[in-house]
Amino acid sequence: MLTEKMSIIICPGIHEPALTENFISGGLETYFQSKENSVNILSVPNDGFSPLSGFYILEVLSDRLRHQLKSPVVFISFSAGVVGAIAAAYSWQMLGGYVKGFIAIDGWGVPLWGSFPIHRMSHDYDTHWSSKLLGSGQDNFYADPPVEHLSMWRSPQTIQGRWVDSYNEVSPLKTRLTAAEFLQILLNRYQ
Repeated sequence: MLTEKMSIIICPGIHEPALTENFISGGLETYFQSKENSVNILSVPNDGFSPLSGFYILEVLSDRLRHQLKSPVVFISFSAGVVGAIAAAYSWQMLGGYVKGFIAIDGWGVPLWGSFPIHRMSHDYDTHWSSKLLGSGQDNFYADPPVEHLSMWRSPQTIQGRWVDSYNEVSPLKTRLTAAEFLQILLNRYQ
């Protein structure tokens, strides 16, 4: 039986496009090289306030993945892009698409619930803790020591932090690793 090719949907925030290029080359390049042709990478252009629009992201998805509705997708979103990405993920699923996972990087203040796995990554513990109140999945990450917000997207391979199992609050798993390593573990899980 042929397995469908997974697509990774990169949804940036409102920032210079160079940061997204840095994110892909610095944080995910090792993963992409190891998967060669088994993964599609779709980076949604961030034109002004477009990252806030689920409709815009859905339009890009529909255009690029027109005949691949049943193929699995994993969303990786950052900052303001989390707003549009979660709306697009719900809509994609309502249209019959297969959302395999959703990763929100510093999506503080954005409610995240869904019938697909959701993970949060935060630039510090306070953002991690307060964001959890608005929904999060089992496996999450926060930078330790804290870092500047944009550095989570600019250079995840340099961000040290903790992998936290949020379902086990009494004795949460707190493994040390980089943000890029955490992303790669999640993507390998969904591959």
